[in-house]
Amino acid sequence: MSKKRVFHYTDYKSPYAYLAVQLAYDLEKDFDLEVVWRPYTLDIPSFLGSVEERSETQWRKVKYAYMDMRRFANKRNLTIKGPRKVYDSRPANIGMLYAQNHGPEVFRAYNDAVFYRFWNHILEIDDVDAIEAVLAEVGANSDGYRPFLQGEGLIIHDDLKAEADQQGIFGVPSFVHEGEIFWGCDRVDLLREKLEE
Repeated sequence: MSKKRVFHYTDYKSPYAYLAVQLAYDLEKDFDLEVVWRPYTLDIPSFLGSVEERSETQWRKVKYAYMDMRRFANKRNLTIKGPRKVYDSRPANIGMLYAQNHGPEVFRAYNDAVFYRFWNHILEIDDVDAIEAVLAEVGANSDGYRPFLQGEGLIIHDDLKAEADQQGIFGVPSFVHEGEIFWGCDRVDLLREKLEE
């Protein structure tokens, strides 16, 4: 009999997605299920405005969000340094798909490295050379990454985004179990309750 599956939508540029990493790993461990990680590249300007055009209210929202997530990060001994700009995270997110093609151990090492390094200002997630180097470091055949990024990987990425949008996904981290969406780190406990039923 195949394991239950929970789909986890994430984006390396989301601090809340970073806070959900261990929560997602714990779901697999505690419930003997498969968490299927899927990239969901956020369009930040569509809901927070471009940096140049943000209103005072949008800036207050951004500042509060980073203060809030640091509260959670401190509880988990995680460092989260504010991003230097609004990133196009597709190179890293498609890198996730590429790492997954090399097995769960490569994916886990890649996932951990990219999240940690980005939020500690060690890695730029839109730097294709840097992502390629991480893939090589964690044991993926990095020679195939650039063709994958520009071809098959981009198609898969865009198809997964469209599929997620059709399901009602609108942000990260989002978990989907049997068609039910749980958005945000603070909803994982509700998901766990559902899994325990």
